[in-house]
Amino acid sequence: MTSWAITAFVRRLAALTIAVGLSLGVTACSAGDREQDHPSAASSTAGSGSEPREQLQADRPLAELQGQGGLSLTITSAERDPSGYVTVRGDLKNDGPAVAVVPAELRGSELAVLSTGPSLGGATLVDFAHKKRYYVLRDAEGRPLTTTGLSTLKGGESAHVFMQFPCPASSTVGFQLPLFDTASIEISE
Repeated sequence: MTSWAITAFVRRLAALTIAVGLSLGVTACSAGDREQDHPSAASSTAGSGSEPREQLQADRPLAELQGQGGLSLTITSAERDPSGYVTVRGDLKNDGPAVAVVPAELRGSELAVLSTGPSLGGATLVDFAHKKRYYVLRDAEGRPLTTTGLSTLKGGESAHVFMQFPCPASSTVGFQLPLFDTASIEISE
């Protein structure tokens, strides 16, 4: 086999592996959604009962995590998408007066992610009830589905960030980012 054929085979195998993983994640999330649909269906029939909850959630952050070098992460939302993903959004802020370098550890230690540059690819969700850890999703080329290109933040500057994960079965999960505190967050439907 030529090196070109080997490379093509490896790429096809990687794409197949990603596709199978995503389909398993969607299947697992769909089963979890069926169990949780009954209570949310009852609350949606109450009319405007879901609107104040969304407004309240937008006003109050889900979690505030402290990191190293004056960095903090405020998680503003964690929403379950109908297609079976969870998108976590927040603000990464430099609380210090000087320029802060965003640590390389935030992108994790996977070789495929390291080659994509600065990102938040090291973030994970932990479903403690089902004893499972969920990593940031990757696209077909191995790039993490998260904010990328973060290198420095000036004093007082913040950046809006996002991370996408396969959806866990539980609605309450742990959020972990290297060099930051761990927080418990609630995933909204």
